[in-house]
Amino acid sequence: MNDLISPRAVFSQTAGVDEVGRGPLVGDVVAAAVILDPNRPVDGLMDSKKLSEKKREVLAQLIKERALSWSVAVASPAEIDELNILHATMLAMKRAVLGLHMTPEHVYVDGNRCPDIPYSVEAVVKGDAKVAEISAASILAKVHRDHQMIALDAQFPQYKFAKHKGYPTPEHLKLIKEYGVLPEYRRSFAPVRRLLEESGQNV
Repeated sequence: MNDLISPRAVFSQTAGVDEVGRGPLVGDVVAAAVILDPNRPVDGLMDSKKLSEKKREVLAQLIKERALSWSVAVASPAEIDELNILHATMLAMKRAVLGLHMTPEHVYVDGNRCPDIPYSVEAVVKGDAKVAEISAASILAKVHRDHQMIALDAQFPQYKFAKHKGYPTPEHLKLIKEYGVLPEYRRSFAPVRRLLEESGQNV
């Protein structure tokens, strides 16, 4: 995207952070942090949700090859259940930033909240469409989580995780009711909690 802003006029090493997976009923919430290299730009960056799966895969590889530093981190379903999804998301973002092997001068975070990190940090609403580093992070996070769902699908094909990616579609809810709640599910999420209660299992 040609209209993505670049904050390097002020900061020479800027990290972008984004997360994927707040809405699904199963699996980790995934965050990524990226410091792009101005000398090795990646064309075509935009909000990961607006890209095809094939294009995301290509861009994710280019980002990993060309970025000055990148990091992907997660918060587990158990952490989501313990902390709640917002705090677990902040934890995953913090882990992603701290996983960078370079120290960012400034961190742009997608959304309206910032994780507790020891750097200059700023939230940018709809940042994945405005800041190249956030766009890159959104792509890495999305590809990583999709790969997790494909791997889980290989283990439990009856749940069709590769199709719905863990989101609460009518088909997914029907399959959970039919086959039960796996350990990978977020037990604190209302649809899962209701199914556990209906089946007499501990929430």
